[in-house]
Amino acid sequence: MSAWRQRMAERLRQLARPRAPEPLPVAIGRRRVYVLPTRFGLFFAVLLLAMLLGALNYNNNPALLLALLLGATAMASMIVAHLQLSGLQVQALSAEPVPAGQAIVLHLALSAADPRPRRGLRVETGPAHAYLPAWRDSTVAILELPTQRRGWLPRQRIRLSSTQPLGLALAWAWVWPDSALLVYPAAEPQGPPLPSGQGQAERSRLSPAGEDVHHLRGYRAGDPRRAIAWKPSARRDTLLVREYEQPLGQDIVLDWASLSSLPYEKRIARLAHWVELAERESRSYRLTLPAQPPLGPSLGAAHRHACLRALALLPQAEAE
Repeated sequence: MSAWRQRMAERLRQLARPRAPEPLPVAIGRRRVYVLPTRFGLFFAVLLLAMLLGALNYNNNPALLLALLLGATAMASMIVAHLQLSGLQVQALSAEPVPAGQAIVLHLALSAADPRPRRGLRVETGPAHAYLPAWRDSTVAILELPTQRRGWLPRQRIRLSSTQPLGLALAWAWVWPDSALLVYPAAEPQGPPLPSGQGQAERSRLSPAGEDVHHLRGYRAGDPRRAIAWKPSARRDTLLVREYEQPLGQDIVLDWASLSSLPYEKRIARLAHWVELAERESRSYRLTLPAQPPLGPSLGAAHRHACLRALALLPQAEAE
């Protein structure tokens, strides 16, 4: 029964407006709003029918008047539920890219074409939903949508709904933005360090694996004993520790071809790890991918996004 209900819901969803992705902003007109009674509304309708039959059977005018007033109230509540959505405008949909496996945070900007207050608006897409208790002019709905694969996130319908004011009727409307949302590849956990840099202009970084002594500093809990400078410590009557430095090349080349021993998706995860690591260490890097021009060498947020975007948009499978 549940599978049958899902198939029927999917067919009805395909018949609803809009039937294809649409550019934002989008105005929700009255023809895009659908209204049906809720379960409570159906129970209320059965109760009203029983009251009407009883009033007519016993010729009870006060009961008949009460039933008619309650029926008029139910009809008015359906109109008000329709008005909660009619006139809404979906201005924009945005989200910062995240690695696959993390939830992507969607920001849906809403505004109203009239100053009428909106109450109890529910925004949902897939398993993600947000509830907006009350607002008047504009607001932003925030939804956290889980991600599984790198690349473009499939465009999904967004449902706006409300059961206000009495919960007797459900009014809803669909929005299908054509905004493209990107999911980065997940970086390899516990990946190896960066490959050696290239170039004549060199600089260095502090590293316990280095060879040249950079300076002496005071001892801190957890420092290895082999790093303690015993003679200077004896002269100063305090423990001193050697800080080493390791020379770094000018540019780092993150080469796809150098990882031929790894499976296809493992290569992408390794390169994504190196991109993040190079950004954390503020080292200039160049990314080379098959059938694409090299990216860089450079450094910074724009270069990081370009590299991770190129990795995310690689084909999902490749014959090896």
